[in-house]
Amino acid sequence: MKKWLIILVAALAVGGWAYKKWPTWMARAEVSAAEARPKTAVVEQRDIRFAVPAAGEITPAEQVSVKPEINGRIEQLPVDIGDDVKKDQLLFSLDDKELRNEKLSRETEIERAQLQVEQAQRNFKRAEELFQENLISRELYETGKTEYALARNALERSKRELAIVDERLTKTKVQAPFDCTILTRPVSMGQAVSGSGGFNSGTDVLTIADLNNLVINAHINQADITRLYPNQVVQVSVEAVSGLTVTGRVERIAPQATIRNNIKGFAVRILLKDVDKRIRPGMTANIKIPVATADDVVAVPLAAVFSERDPETFQTERYVYVLKSEGADPERRSVRIGVSDFFFAEVQEGLTPGEIVSLEPPKNEADRMAKLAGQGSRNDGPSQPRATTTTQPAATGQQRGGTSQGGSTGGGTATSQRPASGTSRN
Repeated sequence: MKKWLIILVAALAVGGWAYKKWPTWMARAEVSAAEARPKTAVVEQRDIRFAVPAAGEITPAEQVSVKPEINGRIEQLPVDIGDDVKKDQLLFSLDDKELRNEKLSRETEIERAQLQVEQAQRNFKRAEELFQENLISRELYETGKTEYALARNALERSKRELAIVDERLTKTKVQAPFDCTILTRPVSMGQAVSGSGGFNSGTDVLTIADLNNLVINAHINQADITRLYPNQVVQVSVEAVSGLTVTGRVERIAPQATIRNNIKGFAVRILLKDVDKRIRPGMTANIKIPVATADDVVAVPLAAVFSERDPETFQTERYVYVLKSEGADPERRSVRIGVSDFFFAEVQEGLTPGEIVSLEPPKNEADRMAKLAGQGSRNDGPSQPRATTTTQPAATGQQRGGTSQGGSTGGGTATSQRPASGTSRN
């Protein structure tokens, strides 16, 4: 018992000591991380691609639920799930014995009606001759004429009934309307099925789709929909197939917004080109909507670009700190920013490749910005400078942005400060 008590006291002592030392350890870790983080960057020539991400579900462009048009029993079902079927190939057939027997009965009725027509025609001709010689009354003549007309009508009705039976016989065999793949087959051979004309809309025998033509049904945020237009080419990556990237073409954009998951956006239909066999319906696709591109331009990391608003003119200045030589104070230099993505910004004026820029402001500038930010939080008047609102591209259904007071600072992660993504090249 005394042994366990000693162990418990020792454990509590070690825990208390670790609790007191924990803030010191965390501070040292933060200092080490800050020292390991790069503080400078070299101005370079590079390509910048800025695209807005979105997501959608892959579905077949043509998908059909196959149902019989008449009631019956499945007699043939030569296809199964996953089978590739050519156009006009048999999908399934129904038992047609009852209809064939009915067809024979209709053909017999037609023969009987034909004989009746011939007899009524002979009687009518005889009555017509007798009536012309005034040997019979008009009433008998009209009776013969009516019987002849009724016999012809009966013959026509029998022929139409036979045509209906023939039409129903053609509906016992269901063929593929286009080249397709069998997606589902919920019934088996011998099972009774109901026609689509019934009260329950019929039995689903098969579901078929053309897997060579796939589309993506995406819900694009209203903030990004203006960047899309019909026939626009977009990049598509499939989550389930690692490393696979295909191209798609915007086919349709819904004219009216809808709300999905409490986010207002527009339904967009994107047609995939050169569909890979590994892509299946139901997979999730990530779409990159191109917004701006710049090839072989002068660029710096976003963390190297700072911004500050003039309190009098309210004009926003973008600038960087250029390192001329080791130990010398960095030079603050105004720049003009063009296209930017999540990591780099194009510099249209103010820098040349090979120069070195600082990712952090000088200590005196950092102190001044912190002081301005503190004053701005206490005074909402226009006398204090404010940094421009920085807007980053939104992910699917999300928008991010923030406004800070005082001069904005770089450093930290590459996406902590960045020019507005909508800046156009001049």
